[in-house]
Amino acid sequence: MTRVRTTYATRFADRRPTHPGEVLREDVLPALGIQVNVFADHLGVSRQMVHGILSGKADVTPEMALRLGKVVGNGPLIWLRMQEALDLWKAEQKLADQIAKMPTLVAA
Repeated sequence: MTRVRTTYATRFADRRPTHPGEVLREDVLPALGIQVNVFADHLGVSRQMVHGILSGKADVTPEMALRLGKVVGNGPLIWLRMQEALDLWKAEQKLADQIAKMPTLVAA
């Protein structure tokens, strides 16, 4: 497996980071034994918004990370970092050829 050094972290380049919604859908909601509509009520958002995140179609914003962190009890940073890792991975995939051609400048 090829390792890539990024400005954020070292990751496996061919592995897409997990969308935070997948973690909510597969781990958090079942562990809490809670339905989506009840979870949405606790978050103070629509169930459609929660469904968008659970399906991976909507990103976790800082505002949503605050809500998730409070309701789930693990703070907002984990949700922001998962989203950030995914966003950075997508950008790396999109810009890989351009980035490879850029020089790395070193201060004298």
